[in-house]
Amino acid sequence: MHEMSLTQGVLNILEDYAKTNGFAKVKTVWLEIGQLSHVEPEAMAFCFDAVMKGTIADGAKLEIVETPGKAICVDCAEELEIASRIAQCPKCGSYKLHISGGDEMRVKELEVE
Repeated sequence: MHEMSLTQGVLNILEDYAKTNGFAKVKTVWLEIGQLSHVEPEAMAFCFDAVMKGTIADGAKLEIVETPGKAICVDCAEELEIASRIAQCPKCGSYKLHISGGDEMRVKELEVE
């Protein structure tokens, strides 16, 4: 389960932000997870409490914001939402798609004390 190491990475980001911005407690974390990111939101939620235990984010609430996959067709320049990296352009039928969004995971927002 790579979500455990990803959650540890989120904690590292939170600790770095705390040092830089001078806060001592994280109350809520909004985590943006793209549909094409290969990250399971349920697994991230499962790992979150365990990884945050005893840290500045102990007891913090995790809010997951899922974003759709987006692509641009190389052949006809159609912009589309996709659910899989193996998708077909509905306009021209091409499989030559350039991923333009939904493959990221990032800390979007924090509520801190």
